[in-house]
Amino acid sequence: MHFVTSQSTVTPSLSTMSTSSSVATLLFLLAFATTSFSSLPHLQLLDPLLLISRNMVLQSMSLRRLVHTTETSSIGVALRDCTKLYDESEPRLARLISGENYTGDDARTWLSGVLANHRSCLDGLAEKGFGEAHLHFAARNLTTLLGQALALYGKRINGRGKRVPRGQRSAHDRNGGLLVSWNAGTSKAHLVVAKDGSGTHRSINEAVFALRRMGQSRPYRAIVYVKSGVYNEKVEIPRNLNNVMFVGDGIDRTIVTGSRNVPDGDTTLSSATFGVSGDGFWARDMTFENTAGPQKHQAVALRVSSDLSVFYRCSVKAYQDTLYVHSLRQFYRDCHIYGTVDFIFGDAPVVIQNCDIFVRTPMSHQANMVTAQGRDNPHENTGISIHGSRIKPAADFMAVKGSFRSYLGRPWKKYSRTIVVNTDLDGLIDPRGWTEWSGSFALSTLFYAEYMNTGIGASTAKRVNWPGFHVFSSHQEASPFMVSNFIQGGMWIPATGVPVWLGV
Repeated sequence: MHFVTSQSTVTPSLSTMSTSSSVATLLFLLAFATTSFSSLPHLQLLDPLLLISRNMVLQSMSLRRLVHTTETSSIGVALRDCTKLYDESEPRLARLISGENYTGDDARTWLSGVLANHRSCLDGLAEKGFGEAHLHFAARNLTTLLGQALALYGKRINGRGKRVPRGQRSAHDRNGGLLVSWNAGTSKAHLVVAKDGSGTHRSINEAVFALRRMGQSRPYRAIVYVKSGVYNEKVEIPRNLNNVMFVGDGIDRTIVTGSRNVPDGDTTLSSATFGVSGDGFWARDMTFENTAGPQKHQAVALRVSSDLSVFYRCSVKAYQDTLYVHSLRQFYRDCHIYGTVDFIFGDAPVVIQNCDIFVRTPMSHQANMVTAQGRDNPHENTGISIHGSRIKPAADFMAVKGSFRSYLGRPWKKYSRTIVVNTDLDGLIDPRGWTEWSGSFALSTLFYAEYMNTGIGASTAKRVNWPGFHVFSSHQEASPFMVSNFIQGGMWIPATGVPVWLGV
């Protein structure tokens, strides 16, 4: 995610050049997916979403063939990401035009997710040497059209068309309060993972494979109990595994670990130790970590692209790019998050509530940035909202915190949006509060805000004077970014039993 090459023209290596025909084919597919819509009047753009989704399926199918021809190259990793991302996008678009019950908030969330997927594909290609200069007009054309669809969907639902009734999601979950009430001693799990052989499976991936094999017989809320131990695995919860619940034996007792990173060949997206794409994912009492270290730069511990997902009493540990809140509505409560550079990043609508956010020791030439939010279009409903939490030095950083600058965040994308409310800010936060990504990039288009924060670092007297920075003066200003309004949490979080503050 955080690479300089996207800001400048890159000269590909010989190995990268050998796969240029694959990238050229991708560009052709993107062009094919967009040119048939580019001349449509704006008000007619919504109905062709079915055609857009159909073309995305064609892209995905063709990309699979490209991946087989580039598996040994660096670009092959990025193309595999693209295949996965477009496969995940198609059902979102198909659902929007299917006539199913959904709300305006749903529509904007899903379209924002599709746009995030497309951008992540392009970012992954850029990491492997194919930046904006090489992607030419086709990719930008699709980005523009998805942005237009996002804007027009908002208009249609808010004024031009009939609003669809809000679904009662909490009534659909037949096990209300289960994430909190489930007990290893008295409750039953559908699958049990234990390294000592005392469960149904010895590895998490074996359990995930078993869930996939269940097909239609899988329980509505499948429960996976992961006993204490260190599980050195790369885990993916795919998009067709919805409503899965993972429970461990506690932070730093049940640990999923890995060390994948960008310098050693992965993309930021694929470096994640634990990735979630299935909607309705719940997790409790687990640690997700990436031990690559600060010298390996982008190395993700947890990547989440799951709508209506909840993480309760979990720990996420890495250095740069720790927690990738990639897309779709997410809620984190009573969690620990550790990192250095841009360590909470992505383009999800997410609320991080009553969590401890620990700043670690970076490399000697680095500064710490807690967030790097990736909103790339002004019509997206995305952003990072940190509420009622604590930002403080980790044990290893305590003695040296005065030697490094630490900031609340910086703008990864043009419309980056981050809000910090009622949070204790240790003195490690620089008086400026926020820092630039590159020169004046996004300083007038970003939206950063603070409200009712406490602690030595909370004074806004010397904060940046960017056009996009705000100090809220009332609950009314902060309310749109709280759980109830920002992620519609009152409709789905109570089903978990997790404590939640719906407002300021």
